[in-house]
Amino acid sequence: MTNDNRGVVYVGDGKVEVRTIGYPKMEDPRGRRIEHGVILKVVSTNICGSDQHMVRGRTTAPEGLVLGHEITGEVIEKGRDVENLALGDLVSVPFNVACGRCRSCQEQHTGVCLNVNPDRAGGAYGYVDMGGWVGGQSEYALVPYADFNLLRFPDRDRAMEKIRDLTCLSDILPTGFHGAVSAGVAPGRTVYIAGAGPVGLAAAASARLLGAAVVIVGDVNPRRLQHAKAQGFEIADLSLDTPLVDQIAALLGEPEVDCAVDAVGFEARGHGREGARSEAPATVLNALMEVTRVAGHIGIPGLYVTEDPGAVDGAAKLGNLSVRFGLGWAKSHAFHTGQTPVMKYNRQLMQAILWDRINIAEVVNVQVIDLDQAPEGYGEFDAGVPKKFVLDPHGLVPA
Repeated sequence: MTNDNRGVVYVGDGKVEVRTIGYPKMEDPRGRRIEHGVILKVVSTNICGSDQHMVRGRTTAPEGLVLGHEITGEVIEKGRDVENLALGDLVSVPFNVACGRCRSCQEQHTGVCLNVNPDRAGGAYGYVDMGGWVGGQSEYALVPYADFNLLRFPDRDRAMEKIRDLTCLSDILPTGFHGAVSAGVAPGRTVYIAGAGPVGLAAAASARLLGAAVVIVGDVNPRRLQHAKAQGFEIADLSLDTPLVDQIAALLGEPEVDCAVDAVGFEARGHGREGARSEAPATVLNALMEVTRVAGHIGIPGLYVTEDPGAVDGAAKLGNLSVRFGLGWAKSHAFHTGQTPVMKYNRQLMQAILWDRINIAEVVNVQVIDLDQAPEGYGEFDAGVPKKFVLDPHGLVPA
């Protein structure tokens, strides 16, 4: 078995490189031997908008961090305590690292596991302050607590035929689905999704799967809006001076929606021709409160951080935003925040993919590239292209 490994490494603001990295060991980040893990040969691993926050220098991520928390792979080695997986199994890896044993995990809150990160609740692969677990934008990766964490695909050949869709199960599809569910999307509801990036489009596709009557996607990026429109969603162009509430009224005949989802997060930009040129981190949250009906729900899968070194003001550097919470209180809104507990949804979404109930790869415009093309993929994604870049380290994804 090879002991070679290469991965995508954050090397400074705006820059990543593909470097030789250590081959995975059956050890946790503190060097303790584990027997509950597996080593995967990575079949596909995706570039995520959350990775871009670190690469832009908007977090305290250290240089040298191996990136990547969206992983699909083949089990090639397993510890003695792994009972339910076999060598050769093809599996999806939830981005949450979870022990399966603590109170949070037992209550399906795997995004805030209590045992995989000594500094705070919740762990993730290749992410700042999330426990030190090595990222999976690499040729080989370690997954701990494998029996609990991994979703095995029941038919390998069928899964490989659908791998462009199934690769989205590690994060963006469950995250979008969680946003839609926590926003109260149900048959016949009207839905507004802030953000036409991959998570926003995954939320829109999820809302459609859940039976929404109409799904409106808003953004300031014309290319992403054009792609969203081509996928059958209504759009709101936030680079225009026409207020969002007026655009919604023009579409629906009333200025409010039943459900809203924030798929943008803390690097939000203002609305209108002038506003869209600058960052305004509370814009999306305030806009959603304005356009969501009384007693409506707002799902917030978009990332917000406790520290943002590149923020526009001192308060935002500490995660403090000028949110009109009084408006939300007056309208009896329900807000749901936090990391998505991927395991709560990934099995049912796998079946939706396998049985052609959702075409997520088409919706988010998956583009498969080689591992060595990762720096170019990061650059294009940061420039706002309407694509979801999927890395193929071993050339295994069918043409």
